[in-house]
Amino acid sequence: MSAAAAGPIGPAVAPWRPSHNPWVVALTVTLATFMEVLDTSIANVALPHIAGGLSAGVDESTWVLTSYLVSNAVVLPMSAWLSTILGRKRFYMSCVALFTMSSVLCGFAPTLSTLIFFRVLQGVGGGGLQPSEQSILADTFVPEKRAMAFAVYGMAVVLAPAIGPTLGGWITDNFDWRWIFFINLPVGIISLILTSRVVEDPPHLTGRNKRMKVDYVGIILITLGLGALQVMLDKGERLGWFQSDFIVTFGVVAIVGLTAFSIWEWFQAHPLVELKMLKQRNFATASVMMTMLGLTLFGSTVVMPLFLQELLGYSAEQSGLVLSPGGLAIILMLPLVGFLMTRVDPRWLIAIGFASVALGLYKMTNIDLQMDFRTAVLYRIYQTAGLAFLFVPISTMAYAGVPPEKNNQLSAMINLFRNIGGSVGISLASTLISRRAQVHQDNLVTHATGYDQAFRNSFNALKNTYAGAGVSKADAAHRAYGQIYGMVQRQASAQAYVDTIYMLAIGAALMIPLVLLLQKVKRGEMHMGH
Repeated sequence: MSAAAAGPIGPAVAPWRPSHNPWVVALTVTLATFMEVLDTSIANVALPHIAGGLSAGVDESTWVLTSYLVSNAVVLPMSAWLSTILGRKRFYMSCVALFTMSSVLCGFAPTLSTLIFFRVLQGVGGGGLQPSEQSILADTFVPEKRAMAFAVYGMAVVLAPAIGPTLGGWITDNFDWRWIFFINLPVGIISLILTSRVVEDPPHLTGRNKRMKVDYVGIILITLGLGALQVMLDKGERLGWFQSDFIVTFGVVAIVGLTAFSIWEWFQAHPLVELKMLKQRNFATASVMMTMLGLTLFGSTVVMPLFLQELLGYSAEQSGLVLSPGGLAIILMLPLVGFLMTRVDPRWLIAIGFASVALGLYKMTNIDLQMDFRTAVLYRIYQTAGLAFLFVPISTMAYAGVPPEKNNQLSAMINLFRNIGGSVGISLASTLISRRAQVHQDNLVTHATGYDQAFRNSFNALKNTYAGAGVSKADAAHRAYGQIYGMVQRQASAQAYVDTIYMLAIGAALMIPLVLLLQKVKRGEMHMGH
């Protein structure tokens, strides 16, 4: 099987295999993935507590999230280059150590500014973890077993954000917000010990060009471009998008920075990011699909908790409990997908996945203000079940036909696309909810006049109820108007959430035809270029 995995090109040399059991390696690197992805979502719930604890405004405290996302996004594409310079195992362990130490420092932070600084360091450490882990898995497993390895890795990527809000809510309610950072310490120490013992660098990574020329221009351009893009996406809705000079400035910097970076990197002999890999049809198509996967996953993960908390009065912990079964559904499905990958063309699984996500989201457009807990859980399960059919097949198709020495670059780029998709999804969902609520409110208000029979009936009924409770006629009328306005606002918001979910469903459905662009890959071609 190993010989077959090498493919028909090159000399008949047995491919490298790790000296430890591949599954031990997989569980080792998955541990750090879980820690890093969990930390991305766990802090969201604690923001009001952090603001209160550090005497800061809630708006100021959002920089705790933004700072992490910016530094994370900047390091992601550079991780392949840094792995080559430092050695992948050494770079990976450095990231785990930095992430763990900065987590502890976050827990001890005395002011908001110091917390934001330590979150930047934490994002730098976290940004290098996922690409390194994915490329380690790609090198550790033979192509026939790689899909199941990605399934195990996918469990951590999906489970962490599903339980993050629930765990974060429970910790902040029962202990202190600082413990959401302290819990990373034991996980980080265990990860470092295991990594030092079981993870190895394959021959194609050892002894490579360590004296590579440092691409200072590329580093500056990608830092400016991705950093500005992330700030713009995170703060856009809150500041009114392009009505704000702040957002316009960051938008221009993002466009200029990323355009200049793309042109510069295209002509470099040793680029920071190998953009020419996008000339491979499978990798380019998989990148678009992974971006949409991130957009759908994170966008829908924002919509449901917001709807439950803002309109149905759920607590953060209760809304987290609605999301958790959806995460468990994916975990139960992923081993099945890993098994099917050895028997079914991955392109079919991707088509099924996007169709299922689109149908699940379409079903979720039935949400209303009378929805109970069980219905909310079921809607989330319908939507997430299809996601299980996407992560593993898309990742596997992306690696098809790519030589082993390019695995680091591929992992960095595919994770960057998923993260950008996630940021766009969160920003898009927030903007659509806000804008569509205003549109629906304007439409509903046109019916709230004395000429509308339904309005007159509701108003008179409410006014009589208040008058019957001993309230004066003028006050009863005032309260009736206030209650109707509140009902209009809630109904407009509910319709805005439906619109947003509908748009996410359309986005997922548009990915189905792209499956036709993917080239069929033979079993032995999953690792070596052809």
